[in-house]
Amino acid sequence: MSRPRLALLDASHGTAHTRRNFRRELDADLVEFDVTDGTRPPTFEYDGVVVTGSRSSVYWDEPWIDALTDWVADATDRGVPVLGVCYGHQVLAEALGGRVEAMDDIELGYREVRHTGDQLFAGIDSPFLAFETHSDRVVDLPAGATRIAENDRGIQAFRHGDCWGVQFHPEYDQASAERITRGKDLPAERIERVLDGITDDNYAAACRTKRLFDNFTAHVRRREPSLSAHQPF
Repeated sequence: MSRPRLALLDASHGTAHTRRNFRRELDADLVEFDVTDGTRPPTFEYDGVVVTGSRSSVYWDEPWIDALTDWVADATDRGVPVLGVCYGHQVLAEALGGRVEAMDDIELGYREVRHTGDQLFAGIDSPFLAFETHSDRVVDLPAGATRIAENDRGIQAFRHGDCWGVQFHPEYDQASAERITRGKDLPAERIERVLDGITDDNYAAACRTKRLFDNFTAHVRRREPSLSAHQPF
């Protein structure tokens, strides 16, 4: 397999930078779906799946959220590799039987994270720097999952077989980080403090974390395609 075919499940409610960032970072042919309007892949005939961030919470009572979580659960049952980013990390945890809850305060800005050496982080130093923006977190991992990264706010990444979730945003560029920060309903001094940290040096350091996308697609290319992944939805 030279260039994998991935389903990009866009949960961003149409945020302009989301698809641009993932198109830039993923060396794959992307088939994109706006899952917030109820659109999902009609089959599981993909080499892998990537689930994006969102302003929503996985525990909200909205039909598209339940449908997305069920689809991801079915994909994992069929052996399709999944990478969940931020909200996608939480969706994957819920789909596999974990638990997500609201935090008492948002985690926002460039933050240090420590990893345990899983192949998703091959070639990435520990600790590493990544941009965070989330007010929910995974508090209980699914059965059979392994915590592979953490910081002082809790679980930052986990693995379950051929599936990975990461709480941070390795795909962000500086413009995305600034736009998201300015849009938060937080005290002005905190916004300015986070903006002050969106420097060229911090972004350059965080760019080294982008290697995890190559590690994920390399894993997808090494796998034998699963027959179950090619059965209709």
